[in-house]
Amino acid sequence: MTGVLASQQISALVERGAIHIQAPLVDGQIQPASLDLRLGTEAIRVRASFLAGEGRTLASRLEEFEMHRVDLTEGAVLEKGCVYVVPLLESLDLPDDLTAVANAKSSTGRLDLLTRTITDGGTEFDRIAAGYSGPLYAEICPRSFSVLARTGMRLNQIRFRRGQSVLTDAELTELHASETLVTGGPAVISEGLGFSVDLRPEGTDLVGWRAKPHTGVIDLDRIGHYDPAEFWDPLHASRGQLILDPDAFYILVSREAVHIPPRFAAEMAPYLAMVGEFRVHYAGFFDPGFGHSAAGGTGSRGVLEVRCHEAPFVLEHGQIVGRLVYERMDETPAQLYGAGIASNYQGQGLKLSKHFRG
Repeated sequence: MTGVLASQQISALVERGAIHIQAPLVDGQIQPASLDLRLGTEAIRVRASFLAGEGRTLASRLEEFEMHRVDLTEGAVLEKGCVYVVPLLESLDLPDDLTAVANAKSSTGRLDLLTRTITDGGTEFDRIAAGYSGPLYAEICPRSFSVLARTGMRLNQIRFRRGQSVLTDAELTELHASETLVTGGPAVISEGLGFSVDLRPEGTDLVGWRAKPHTGVIDLDRIGHYDPAEFWDPLHASRGQLILDPDAFYILVSREAVHIPPRFAAEMAPYLAMVGEFRVHYAGFFDPGFGHSAAGGTGSRGVLEVRCHEAPFVLEHGQIVGRLVYERMDETPAQLYGAGIASNYQGQGLKLSKHFRG
């Protein structure tokens, strides 16, 4: 078999030591097609983002970039605009037939909290080679808000795969015909399933939120606690058009409702750079069962985390801004996204991270 490993297969990796854990797993840490990674006991402030590089360990590179260390065991503030490296409580000893890819969790991306995984010998962020044996680190850079972080918090996640199982456009077209992968807009299939931005929502002119530049600290453990008005400016549009300001951070929503059938997983990928200089995703994993009616998810739309670069840019309603790349699962997960596992974003529309009220 080839494909993305399911929750029960990830549990088996832990049991046989391919995933080492420094503390027992917690409820919900194993997701339908991924494993949440936990922050270790300290954050290391560094001068700049960096990769270990081929043949080198990250610990050896820290001597060049380290500024100071912050104890996370009782909680500490990670300052907006600073870069930190945090050793994680999980490490790997992968077999030669498994690769891995990491990504920020949904709530992390919606806070504009840039979080990427680094390995020893790594030449790319978030990509882990087959047979890798060694520690895992999170690089964390709060972009819009300073955050209070603690040991054990889960900001990023890792997905394991055996072989290559990405669906071709022809296979994706066939799957859409049988499973209806997208509603609310046409199925634009080209190196994945395209999705567009919704700037003409029904019954309201609220199209998104823009992060305020000067705010207080967000405690990442506080769920449903913060007033959105203290951190976000609401965005209204009556003409189906929005001008993005350079370096501002936006939460928008896709026009289409997305469906991930149980035997598949998906990852959000950027659209062609030629359509505009902006980034459209920070958190890119879509689990099996997202938007699946049997898992309570009919009509789950994709939240877009958008940052514009270089020059102001006009977004138009229905403009294609990203694509979902679908992959086969190696096995059907024992538990689907949203089906009794307290998934925060099943059935969502335009929605801020779980830390905010309403």
